[in-house]
Amino acid sequence: MQLVINNLSKTYPNGVHALKEVNLTIPNGMFGLLGPNGAGKSSLMRTLATLQEADSGSVFLDEMNVLEDKEGVRKILGYLPQEFGLYPKVSAETLLTHIAYLKGITSHREREETVKALLHKVNLYDVRKKNLGTFSGGMKQRFGIAQALIGNPKLIIVDEPTAGLDPTERNRFHNLLSEIGENTIVILSTHIVEDVSHLCNNMAIICKGEVLITGHPTQIIDAMQGKIWKKTVEKEELQHYIQEQKVISTTLFAGKSVIHVYLDEQPDASFIPVEADLEDVYFTVISDKTSVITL
Repeated sequence: MQLVINNLSKTYPNGVHALKEVNLTIPNGMFGLLGPNGAGKSSLMRTLATLQEADSGSVFLDEMNVLEDKEGVRKILGYLPQEFGLYPKVSAETLLTHIAYLKGITSHREREETVKALLHKVNLYDVRKKNLGTFSGGMKQRFGIAQALIGNPKLIIVDEPTAGLDPTERNRFHNLLSEIGENTIVILSTHIVEDVSHLCNNMAIICKGEVLITGHPTQIIDAMQGKIWKKTVEKEELQHYIQEQKVISTTLFAGKSVIHVYLDEQPDASFIPVEADLEDVYFTVISDKTSVITL
């Protein structure tokens, strides 16, 4: 199974051109959609989830026309938006049971078995009777994944799922998403580079509505090896280097600025080579679209 997006565009009434002829082919497994805030990730996710219309282009999930057959898409879609509301005074078990019914599981026994299995899968079974208002951020995200998995969806979309989670919850969430991605298409939309590098076999970087690069994270990183250089400079020297070199990111360390520069050859002997990672790829690709990234 694969999702094929061709020339997808969207402009909002306020004039914001959110998507600019987006072209992507997304196979089975975990696919990372990486980009800064405002890049168009949520606009693409909302369009794929049938929550808004596209201006032009096409999207097909195998033979299914996603933009035209909205009811058909919703039957096989699992969606975890960036922000979602929960009834704080309702238990996890009760709400998940209600959602299962809304998704078409009308058999009481099947619904009961489905809810039980999902609560076990996301490690919430022991707190199934507790009200959702008492859940931590990570627990709410895991509940969100549980509801997205109802009905064995063929396409799952998760939008910024780990933002705001502590390291323990992020690790737990990574393991859960990795397991889910073995048998279906999972699109992970995020601005957190580490999420994509840890989880995804395929990825794309999007900025200002345009897809800038696609491919396997390891292959993309390998293509950049030998082209990233590092130097520690005084803070007052930073602007000089930004003007003179292709500085892709800066980090403050012990009161000084550590800069990363993208160049085919060593700028001068004061720069040392750095083994490229996905952050370097990300900053290099979007540097022409945005200002220098400061960490």
